[in-house]
Amino acid sequence: MAYDEVSKRATNKYRKKNDLIQIRMQLGERDIIAEHAAKCGESMNAFINRAIKETMDRDNMVDKNSSQG
Repeated sequence: MAYDEVSKRATNKYRKKNDLIQIRMQLGERDIIAEHAAKCGESMNAFINRAIKETMDRDNMVDKNSSQG
């Protein structure tokens, strides 16, 4: 299937709804992350987003606990 104007508009609409972040890592790390994500039944993108969210939630809990005492 050719990349036509309808496809191009749909792609652009999708891209406008998301931020793009590029990261760099040691050679081979990408494969390790991809394998782990697959074992968890996730895409690499979903796994990385979940890992970031869970880490931020955990960090915020530590901040709340340390400010209370």
